[in-house]
Amino acid sequence: MKKKRVLIVTYYWPPCGGVGVHRCLKFAKYLRTFGWEPVICTAENPEYPVLDEGNARHIPEGIEVLKTRIWEPYTIYKWMMGKKREERITDVFVEEQRAGFRANLGIWIRGNCFIPDARRFWIGSTVKFLTRYLQDHPVDALMTNGPPHSAHMIGYKLKRKFNIPWLADFQDPWTESDSYRRLMLNPISRKIHEAMQRRVFHSADKVTICSESWKVDLESLGAHDVGVIFWGYDEDDVQEMTDRPSPKFTISHFGRLGPDRNVSVFWKVVADLVKNHPNFGKDLEIRLAGFIGEAVRDEIAAFGLLNNVKILGHISRKEALAGMRQAQVLLLIINDEPNAQGRLPGKFFEYLASRRPILVLGPEGSDAASILHELHAGSTCGYRDYASTKATILQLYKKYVKNDLPDNVTPIEHYSNKNTTGTLALCLDSIAGR
Repeated sequence: MKKKRVLIVTYYWPPCGGVGVHRCLKFAKYLRTFGWEPVICTAENPEYPVLDEGNARHIPEGIEVLKTRIWEPYTIYKWMMGKKREERITDVFVEEQRAGFRANLGIWIRGNCFIPDARRFWIGSTVKFLTRYLQDHPVDALMTNGPPHSAHMIGYKLKRKFNIPWLADFQDPWTESDSYRRLMLNPISRKIHEAMQRRVFHSADKVTICSESWKVDLESLGAHDVGVIFWGYDEDDVQEMTDRPSPKFTISHFGRLGPDRNVSVFWKVVADLVKNHPNFGKDLEIRLAGFIGEAVRDEIAAFGLLNNVKILGHISRKEALAGMRQAQVLLLIINDEPNAQGRLPGKFFEYLASRRPILVLGPEGSDAASILHELHAGSTCGYRDYASTKATILQLYKKYVKNDLPDNVTPIEHYSNKNTTGTLALCLDSIAGR
């Protein structure tokens, strides 16, 4: 039977590194299994924060990838911040914590002059290119993935031109996101953002997002027919997780640690345990992989933990997956923001796939906590709950000393990328058949 075709507009695509690229990459990898042929439209010359050539191995053989040129204002931003042209911008909100006026000016310009985001200049050229492409190469459905939400504006314009069944997929919310709250928006800019979001919600045939709580949030803002598609983990990656846990009591965190993920209680608890339990200090090794903000580095130094902490910087995905298996405990810090209840980051599911115990610092009633407890995969402690955090880490350490931190064996197949792509295929089937 002939496969249906879905055009996927996504900014993030190999050689992009980090977690964000894997949502559409893994959808594309498994969609053929469910009768859909993906066609990718991405940027030809993007400003990716990190690169990882290893991600290309997941691209399906023979897939059609369309690329359009983009101009991004990061050259100007780098000049403002005194950075070299070849330097990569990891996160304008956490990267320049000590830059004062210049950093604030850059964020203000970003929020009020580049709406909906810094990739807005990709919209016009891509719509023009895809208008020509779709006239000769029709598709059965259109999917856009954001952020950047510029991708959704491409979908909105193509929907108006061709009335293609359109699914708008959100990795993170738009006006309810952490970054949106930091944009220093003036009232006019805020209204423009909100109007763009409403257009997407009202025009898309289906809206999807990655957690149940965020689904409720989008519905409260006017989105209709909202579905949940979790990030998931890839079985192919799991097969490569063959490392044994470290002989040290290793607590490992993977991903960005900015001021919104700097849990002071954690550093204080660890410092007190090092001080009061000599063997704990000898055994402890905290590994931090990814971008680490200045506030976090300052906390580590202030609590005298420099000898116990290894800052690894950016590592490849292959190294990250190996590091998850090497950890005695995996640390997940949920952003300390109003929308924390629904934050279910992609690495959470890879943590689950590693089968190592997980310590979540965040709201007890969060979506992450619910899945964690459902799968008996670890513990949750509040951001500022010193007593609970201390008791939990001490309990984990005592189990480590007894060699009693076993792998979790609870079935997790529901969260595999193949199954989450099956959910996406059902959503596409539902709108393509209307």
